[in-house]
Amino acid sequence: MMGAFEEDVSRETLEKLQHFSQLVEKWTAKINLISKPSVPEMWERHILDSLQIYTHAPNTGHWVDLGSGGGFPAIVVALMSQQDERATKFTLVESDQRKCAFLRTAIRELELNATVANARIEAIEPLQADVLSARALSDLTALLGFADRHLLPSGTALFPKGENWRAEDAAAKETWVYTCDAIQSQTNPSAAILKIKEIKHV
Repeated sequence: MMGAFEEDVSRETLEKLQHFSQLVEKWTAKINLISKPSVPEMWERHILDSLQIYTHAPNTGHWVDLGSGGGFPAIVVALMSQQDERATKFTLVESDQRKCAFLRTAIRELELNATVANARIEAIEPLQADVLSARALSDLTALLGFADRHLLPSGTALFPKGENWRAEDAAAKETWVYTCDAIQSQTNPSAAILKIKEIKHV
């Protein structure tokens, strides 16, 4: 089930991930956290995809996840941070009140060092993130605009992207200057995690 990440996940964290997946399944029946057809594939499609994002993140103080929705990757990476006894604080930004209720429930039940901001990404005060993540939220050009607002100049953005990541990267470079390390996804060889730093407007 865990594949390449099995050795990195403790028994206690695995139990918490299972509890979280049950929460997602329960709430998805009422609100659209993840697509219903992807529920049976939650581990492969969502949890493992989130775990690999954590493996590429620096150990720093403030991690902000944008458009947190169903808690991927935010809740998963917060669980791994808890396991590794990191002092990282997580801020989950989500505009949908019902999804915020779900996220707060998950944070409370899993005892995570995280808070939820019920706000629009472009309207909330700059969050001064050391790490910024967003999964299935927007195209890279828009994400870099959010990063420009919320990421510290020394910070790192981690954006998982699908098979069209090269086209998004080319389009974004018309508006932004940045360094980008494209890391091949372990869950989809055609996809990548874009590890981005030093973002500046053209």
